[in-house]
Order: sequence, then C-alpha cells, then structure tokens
Amino acid sequence: MPRQIFFENQKYYHIYNRGVAKQKIFSDPRDYKRLLTAFGFYLEQSPKTRLSIADEKELKILNLTAPKKPLVEILAYCLMPNHFHLLLKQLKNEGISIFIRRSIDSYTKYFNTKYNRVGPLFQGRFKTVAVENDEQLLHLSRYIHLNPFTSKLTNSVADYEWSSYQFYLENNTVRLCHPKFILDLINSSKNYAEFVNDYAEYIQSIEEFNNLLIDAE
Repeated sequence: MPRQIFFENQKYYHIYNRGVAKQKIFSDPRDYKRLLTAFGFYLEQSPKTRLSIADEKELKILNLTAPKKPLVEILAYCLMPNHFHLLLKQLKNEGISIFIRRSIDSYTKYFNTKYNRVGPLFQGRFKTVAVENDEQLLHLSRYIHLNPFTSKLTNSVADYEWSSYQFYLENNTVRLCHPKFILDLINSSKNYAEFVNDYAEYIQSIEEFNNLLIDAE
C-alpha cells in the first residue's frame, strides 16, 4: 500500500489519477469542460449549492470571480483522454483531499449518468508527489503542459485546449489557474514559453533520431 502523504498548508503538490483499467474518462469536449467546471466550482471551501443543480448563469458568474475561501490554489493543470494532472498549493487544512474528492465525485456522477454506467471511474485514490523546491515546481509545470505533445495529441503545446498553458503565455490569472508564482521563477511568459518549447524540440529530435535508427535496421 502506498504511503499516504500528509498535506501541509502553503506547500505544493502534483496530483494525478487515471481511469479504471486506463479507460477514457472523457468522450467529448463537454466532458473536459465539465471536469474543469467541477475543479473551479469546488475550489470554494463551502459552496452554496451543488454543481449538479447550479444553473448556467451561476456558473458564468462563478468563472469570473475568485473563491472567497479557497481550499487550494491551482498552479497548472492538464486533462488527457484517460488521466489528469494538477499542480496544487494547499491553503486550508485537508484542502487537497476535500477538493479532489468533491470534484471527482461530482464528475463521476455526471459521467455515469451521461453514459449509463455504474461504479468508480478513476483508479483508486489519486497519486501525489510533494514538491520539494522551486526548481522541481518549475519542471513539473513543464512536464504537465508537455503531456499532450509527448503523447502526440498535438503538434503544438499552445494548441492543446485542455491545459493551463495558454494562461502562462498570457500571464493571466483566473479562477482556475494561478501562473504568477511559476512565471516569477523564470521572469516572464516569454522565458517560460522558451523553457517549454526548447524541451519539446529536444523530445522531437530524440524521436526523429530513434526513427532513423529503426529505418536503418
């Protein structure tokens, strides 16, 4: 049994999980939007209602406002067809555990109802990596944003719709993403884009080299 991490306030953590038996957890764009909506909704320590009964007007207002008493702060995220990544800062006691449980429970109920299925959608308890220093935080954010590129879901990191990378390029803090701390570590959005793209080019060059070796055999 994996060691359970005690989450400390004001500390950073990489949180991730995937679908049961590696199955897809998103089947169309509305599913991706629903989980992002759940993440935004359940940032609040004491939401006034449940996401399942909130109307469109309430959700639009919510997306434009900061939570009054947030459980966590989201620094980066990426949703992939069969898993997700979050880079979180815990703000309240047990904030990460509460936030993930509420978000995942809400999304699972939505998904099971929509696709007429029963049972868990995700593979057990979410996985956690505690961030030890700023350098690790910076590299984790790049790893998260490069996931769609390394998995060949996109040819350009900036074109992938279901990650927080665009907020980094625009240096834009919104309810769902706070890139400022990481951008301050590297001084600017431009430097961050170069930091990500240089590694993407490196990955691509290694792959092309390996392909040449295969072709020469």
